[in-house]
Amino acid sequence: MDAIRAVRHDHLQKAIAAGGVDPKLLALVHLRASQINSCSACVHASVAGGRKAGDTDERLHNVAAWREAPFYTDAERAALALAEAATRLQDGAEGATDAIWEEANAHFTEEQIGVINLETALTNFFNRINRTLKEPAGRTWG
Repeated sequence: MDAIRAVRHDHLQKAIAAGGVDPKLLALVHLRASQINSCSACVHASVAGGRKAGDTDERLHNVAAWREAPFYTDAERAALALAEAATRLQDGAEGATDAIWEEANAHFTEEQIGVINLETALTNFFNRINRTLKEPAGRTWG
């Protein structure tokens, strides 16, 4: 589909990659949002991306329970909370609270927060497309 290919290969991915956020953290954000949205294709892809970025199976497999698991830094927890708040809007959640913003601002620059938000938004975008099209996990996109 040319429209989807255009989105995948545009400047958004390059801006995210150049935004000063650890690729392992971006993979965790992508994974957590995809888990919430039940997008198996993106869950599969983000685990592969996390491994490629150097993350461990232990951290990747426990991100669904990041609040209870001891494997994440305070900065990663702040990013995951922000990503969850943006993703859970579909559930009627209130979005990012002042406490979530304060924690994010304690760990990231304004540009980095923008990158985390863009990664979250783009993930949610692709999750919805993949779920609508019933995209299978493990497919290699061209």
